[in-house]
Order: sequence, then structure tokens, then C-alpha cells
Amino acid sequence: MDSQRDADVIVIGGGPTGLMLAGELRLGGASVIVVEALERPTGQSRGLGFTARALESFDQRGLVPRFGGLQTSPMGHFGGVQFDYTTLEDAHFGARGIPQSQTEAVLEEWARDLGADIRRGLRFLALEQDEEGVSVTVATADGVSAQLHSRYLVGADGGHSAVRKAAGFSFPGTSATRGMYLADVVGCAVRPRPLGERLPGGMVMAAPLAEGVDRIIVCEHGTPPADRSETPEFAEVAAAWQRLTGEDISGGGADWVSSFTDATRQATEYRRGRVLLAGDAAHIHLPAGGQGLSTGVQDAANLGWKLAATVRGWAPDALLDTYHAERHPVGERLLSNTRAQGQVFLGGPESQPLRDLFAELIRLDEVKRHLAGSVSHLDVHYDLGGGHRLAGRRLPPRVLDTAQGPTRTPELLHPGLGVLLDLADSGALRAVAADWKERVVTVTGTPRDPDAFHGAAAVLVRPDGYIAWAGADSTGLETALRRWFGTPDTAAGTGLEAELQDWLGTPDRA
Repeated sequence: MDSQRDADVIVIGGGPTGLMLAGELRLGGASVIVVEALERPTGQSRGLGFTARALESFDQRGLVPRFGGLQTSPMGHFGGVQFDYTTLEDAHFGARGIPQSQTEAVLEEWARDLGADIRRGLRFLALEQDEEGVSVTVATADGVSAQLHSRYLVGADGGHSAVRKAAGFSFPGTSATRGMYLADVVGCAVRPRPLGERLPGGMVMAAPLAEGVDRIIVCEHGTPPADRSETPEFAEVAAAWQRLTGEDISGGGADWVSSFTDATRQATEYRRGRVLLAGDAAHIHLPAGGQGLSTGVQDAANLGWKLAATVRGWAPDALLDTYHAERHPVGERLLSNTRAQGQVFLGGPESQPLRDLFAELIRLDEVKRHLAGSVSHLDVHYDLGGGHRLAGRRLPPRVLDTAQGPTRTPELLHPGLGVLLDLADSGALRAVAADWKERVVTVTGTPRDPDAFHGAAAVLVRPDGYIAWAGADSTGLETALRRWFGTPDTAAGTGLEAELQDWLGTPDRA
């Protein structure tokens, strides 16, 4: 492999997953090139929001203000059965009404601000990898090819991922059984059906996007999966809508039309050598609850700091392998809950007994909490091998009283470093973490909610916002620091700790 590298990491795909990953890599000090086939964003938006946990991930990077005013909804659904997600602490149905195009624009601006090299108008053709790196062949729209070289390659290029195919990843699952239409229609004056409406011939959904513009989804029983290489015409969508609803919308038009299916597949491994997969390249499923985009963003948050640590040379052994170990089970659960929702929501008369039973079960608070946690992604729990009850769970947004004043915990994660929360003002705890000061910032503070941390005197938080260790004293802290942040004698500063200190003050490590 050519030793002259263009970047530490090449990311194929400039959607939300690829752009989030680019920003995460830059925060970790890795150089990155994003290769995107589109010369400019299309402005089209399959997704119209993101889950509660994805919103927390954006909050952890200081991105929420870039979206403008965000609205969250306490009411959500599972398989079309509506219920209140706030029955689970911190939960809601996510940020609503945010076009995917806006999410991509926010993430691209952020990644560029951090120094990511985003190259549009380049199509991925092939790859070769060896023990030292990856060579990638790309081509411009007029066929001019070029070679790019990196230490690692990440395929974030969607459900039909060319990277996944070129690298030989297995992608088992269930093939599509039905085709569905999605369109943003103009001048059709459709009746709102925000939770969908089951009809004898199938299901329709409609929700206003802007004055005179409505998002519609049409799922007609017996419609075979469409050829995704051909964009459906508005006339096809209008005809299916009329067959199902009796309403004629053919006099209107559409800003854009697409199709999708209920195909469900997942890569058996998220890493093969120096090639990794993230987002839809690793898992595809029926769209339900905005989970696809959100899961991709969280894949990127999990992978970014680990891959950056690997190329920077301080990653502990097997740190990169924890990406598959942690995110593959999350993907499995995602596929399971979206398939279940499809059975409940899209099935014909044969599924009515299932719907009736489900409507009964969802009246139970325990069921509501379980389903809200699943769809919001707030209940993701990585198996870290035991320890405190908080280990492996997300750090929820909480307020600490520090010497510098009230501090929200998501703000501590803005620089993408690890954080040790010293909740007992313990010099012994701070002394243990002192040798990792370039990778882990120690913050002493008192939680406003005394029960928020379940008796822990300190909490070690990874850059992705998940708790690596918690304890009543320093027992096990050094082991956790070595497991997730390497040995102190190889510490190499990212230069980003100063950013945190600018507003929080110098952490007390005495």
C-alpha cells in the first residue's frame, strides 16, 4: 500500500451518518475526507426529525442552537398506537418537523468548521486494503478517476452501500415483500392523517409540511417492491391514493417522489480489517419513528472517538472492536422493533387480533416505558461486564453546581473528550485521573438532583456520552481509565481541553 496517505480516514457518504462521523473524527484529532457522489444536496428529506437520544447526541456537541427552535412531542406511537412517551423519565417522541436536509446542512457546516475535507461530485468505485491502509478508487461525474489513500475506510453510503459490497460484508435478512410510496405533494389539499389510517386496501398517511405542501405515504396491499433504480411518477402515487381513499389528487403535483420497502437486513459484522460500516450501510429496515437517521448518528458517535484514538495511537487494545460489539446488538433490536411495528400497522385483516392485543398491552405503564425506551433509544445499554448500575448507560442531561456556576452535563462533552465527574470533591479520585488529563477532563460539582447518580461519588463518561465507570470511591477507576483511554505514558493532547477550560475554568486535579 502506498505510504503517502491523503487522510487518516476516508468516509464514503455525505449523509447525516457520514457527516456526523466526520465531525467526531476531527474532534478526536484524526484527519478525514468525506467522499459524496452528489455535487450538491438535493434538498429532499425522507426523514422529518430524530429520536430523543439523537437529540441528546447533538446537544453533547453543542449543535442544538444551529437547528433554530426545536419542538419535541410527548405523544408518540408504536405501530400506529399512540401513547405518552413521557411515562419514561427524560423521554419524548423526539424532535419533530426537522427536514433531513436541515440536519445534513447543520452537520456539514459543523464538520467543515472542525476541518473535515468534504469532496462532492466523487463516486466510489473500488477499494483495496492491506495491513497498512486502504486504497480507494473514485471518479468524477465525467469519468475521471483518482486514487485516495487512508489508514481506514468507513462506508456510510446508505442501504445499497457500494463499500459494503466491495469489501465483502455479508448482509443477511428478509427481502422486501411490499412497496410503498413517499411524496411531498403540492396543491392536493389532502386531509391530515398524521398517525396513518388503515383502509381495506392498505394504509395512508398525510401530514402538512408547509403552506400547500403535504407529506404523504401510500402503502397498498399487494404492491410489489419497486425497482429502486427508477423514480416513480406522481401519477402512480395519485392513482394508488385514489384506489385507497377515493380522493382524487391527480390535479396537484409533487416536489419529489420516492419509494421504499419493508426489506430488513443487517451486516453480520461492522468491521472487516480496515473497512467499517455505519448507518444504513450496516442495517436497513422499515422506516418507523425516525429511527434510521437517529441510529446512524449514534453509530457515528460511538465509532468516531474510538477510530480517532486508534489512528492517533493511544487506543487500548481492542477498543475499535467494541464498536461492533456495542452497536450490532442495537441494530438487531432496531430491526426487531421496526418489523414488529410493520406487522401491527401495515398488516391486513389477519393482523387485527394482534392490533387488538397490542392496544390492550400498551395501556400498561410498564409496557409504555419499555416501548418508549426502545424507540427513543434512551434505554440503550452497552454490556461493559458488570459494575455499577450506571455503567454502560447514557449520561442523561443533568445540572451540576460547580465553582463556576450551574453546569449542564451535555456541555461538558462539547470538546469530545472523556469526563470524570467528581461528585464528592475527592482529592483521591482526582489524583487517580490526573495522568489522563489530556484525554479526560475532571469536573468537581454537586448534582442538583441528589438521586441522579444512584449514590456514585464519581462517574467516568466516554466522549460519546456513555458511562464507562461509576463508584462510591476510587476502586476500579484506574482500570476503567486504562480500558477506555489507554495507558497514561502514551497520552497525546488533542488541544481541545483548552476549549472546555475557557468557559468552565481550570479543572481541579489536586
